Amino acid sequence: MFDNICKFLAETYSRDIATWLLGEAIDLTQVLPQELAVEPIRADSLILLEAEGLLLHLEFQTKPDPQIPFRMLDYWVRAYRRFPDKVMRQVVIYLKPTNSDLVYEHKFERSTTHHEFEVIRLWEQSSANFLTSAGTIPFAILVKDDNKERLLQEIAQEIDRIPELNTRKTIAAATYVLAGLVLEENIIKQILRRDIMRESVTYQAILQEGRQEGELKGRQEGRQEGRQEGRKQGLIAVVLRLLAHKFGTLPPNLHTKISRLKITRLENLAEAILDFESLADLELWFKKK
Repeated sequence: MFDNICKFLAETYSRDIATWLLGEAIDLTQVLPQELAVEPIRADSLILLEAEGLLLHLEFQTKPDPQIPFRMLDYWVRAYRRFPDKVMRQVVIYLKPTNSDLVYEHKFERSTTHHEFEVIRLWEQSSANFLTSAGTIPFAILVKDDNKERLLQEIAQEIDRIPELNTRKTIAAATYVLAGLVLEENIIKQILRRDIMRESVTYQAILQEGRQEGELKGRQEGRQEGRQEGRKQGLIAVVLRLLAHKFGTLPPNLHTKISRLKITRLENLAEAILDFESLADLELWFKKK
């Protein structure tokens, strides 16, 4: 979920991302990962944005990954093949603090091969770098600050100052999700307005992600029943992710109940989760017709 929120922000507010990373408010357009594919590529994690003479490659990571250095080299080679005249900036952005040395690796070296890329650890950054543009506000909760609750209150004030309602909804929902990396659910809900998030395109995008994953699986199976089953499995995955984000590990019996729901009920459940205060609310929801 966190990677998808970051990808959504980078692609939707690319000008704000460019201001943060490049120091210049330039317009960036999305490059489809398929344009680089020689072999199957991790399209879910790859963010490519281009401008005249520039290709910006972003990787958002919640956990250290020993494959990052090689992956950055691999994508650079693919991008150079497709865009040999563009300068490529590659940035790996780590979201969550860790003691692993992997988050400090910024190059790939084997024999005579040497490739470098940029690394940003958000927990070392200042909130001032993020609060000036709408598209970067959600990342501010992950910066260096010992009082996360106070910081989220400051972020909420900045969100309230966003003049355009749809943008305000979107940024609030993205902040809600990323804040889950560092704060308890009840604290986030006390500070951020749920009524704004409920109608946000970001929250709807999370739901749509599950639907699309299911549809893709169904198309691959090539049968109507396969498409329906794939769609259902995608919705189940989204519902479980949302519940785990709010309440942590779920009891096995709830997994079973959710897996037995029909598609319509799964969609309704996904919408209802924002209102749940505890797992008891989920149990009550199951009792409703």
